[in-house]
Amino acid sequence: MSGIPITLGRTVRRAPSGPPVAWAEAARQATELTDRVAARFTAHTHHVLATLTASGAPRVSGTEVGWWGEELWLGSMLGARKAEDLRADPRFALHSNPGDGTMRGGDAKVSGLVVEVGEGAVLDAFLAANDVPQPLHLFFLRLQAVTLTEVADDGGALVITTWRSGEAVSTIRRT
Repeated sequence: MSGIPITLGRTVRRAPSGPPVAWAEAARQATELTDRVAARFTAHTHHVLATLTASGAPRVSGTEVGWWGEELWLGSMLGARKAEDLRADPRFALHSNPGDGTMRGGDAKVSGLVVEVGEGAVLDAFLAANDVPQPLHLFFLRLQAVTLTEVADDGGALVITTWRSGEAVSTIRRT
């Protein structure tokens, strides 16, 4: 098929309007939604993290996440590809484990930027409070969007509830 011109379409979506915020601030702005999303992330240990490689290609990796105080965090083995991706480009998307495939509880996603926690008192306090393998890369997640996708109780629609930093929670139904 060489020599045949191909046009690739591109959908441009608007970026979140507000700044990336810690989990606690997102929870203050969208309490019910973040409670339900947190339930999805705590229901299972392993989730899927999307990062961007140095070439700009997407990479998906398994990861675990947790909460420490007001922070949603993820850790990575020292030198792991996903950690190197995040150090080079802090944008991420995190998708919850879908569970048993029924969509019970919804399908949760968060996205934004990470902040790496290097040496210092915050890292020392985190390590004292958490039993995690070391050495590690530790990242706090700064959220720009939180989404929960569910099948309506009657099964007739997909219900998508989203919070974007600086905006009110919105819900759309797709049939």
